[in-house]
Amino acid sequence: MNSTDSTRDARSLDPRISKIQRLVGEWFQEHQRPLPWRDPQTSAWAVLLSEVMSQQTPVSRVEPIWRRWLDLWPTPADLAAAPTADVLREWASLGYPRRALRLADCARSIVEDHDGQVPRTYQELLALPGIGDYTAAAVVAFAYGERSTVVDTNVRRVLARAIDGDALAHPTYSAAERAFARKITPDDSGDAALWAAASMELGAVICTARVALCEQCPIRALCAWRAAGYPEDEHAHKRTTQKFTGTDRQVRGKVMKLLREAHGPVLGAQVDLVWPDAAQLERCVGSLIEDGLIEQDGEAYSLPAS
Repeated sequence: MNSTDSTRDARSLDPRISKIQRLVGEWFQEHQRPLPWRDPQTSAWAVLLSEVMSQQTPVSRVEPIWRRWLDLWPTPADLAAAPTADVLREWASLGYPRRALRLADCARSIVEDHDGQVPRTYQELLALPGIGDYTAAAVVAFAYGERSTVVDTNVRRVLARAIDGDALAHPTYSAAERAFARKITPDDSGDAALWAAASMELGAVICTARVALCEQCPIRALCAWRAAGYPEDEHAHKRTTQKFTGTDRQVRGKVMKLLREAHGPVLGAQVDLVWPDAAQLERCVGSLIEDGLIEQDGEAYSLPAS
């Protein structure tokens, strides 16, 4: 166990943590963004959709597409029966379109294995296609109001700064960090769900990676990072910056956009105009076919029919 892990273990029973949780919860109840999936009447299915769509995607881009999906497919059964081409087309510009395919697989599993109802337990949710640790825990907390440990990059950053005095969390989410997050999760279900939402919101809008709005932070007087004089990120040399321009991801996105907007199959000659590097384009088209995101029929390409 490294020094940070030891510090966390020693502080896990510190009443300061309970005070941090109380202050962050009170701040959240007054200042939370009015995101539509936070409405108490939102279905568990709608919450699940919002969580998957919001991964690595700004909320401003998610909301209109989330609303459109719920108009088209308000239940898992509706999405399970939808043509694959429609699912991919309605995914629009959210990025990482394999998430759309996995959501359709998830919907079919919910229909076949859970009578069309989103399961309530973490283990059942984790067993669904495309649902990982974070999403399973988030649905338990935000859809059903039950106790679970919900940790994303925002929560990790808040804990790293407030508890450990670090600028940013370690690049790798360790078992010790996971255990600490579980240990400080409130026992009461309502308190646990509030802490999950509030700590995530604080990291998303106040304690952000690019700038910390400390004067607006409800726990500035308790923050170890602030008390230490804002030390630099000691793990900066281990972090990699993800570029987008010129990457295979950009090329794949351009091909998908062309096919989403087409009214029928697209000839290869049209696809060739998407990107100047023929070898890279060929590689990306091949990977899209392999991922089941597009189909080839002779010299033409299209979204999968089913």
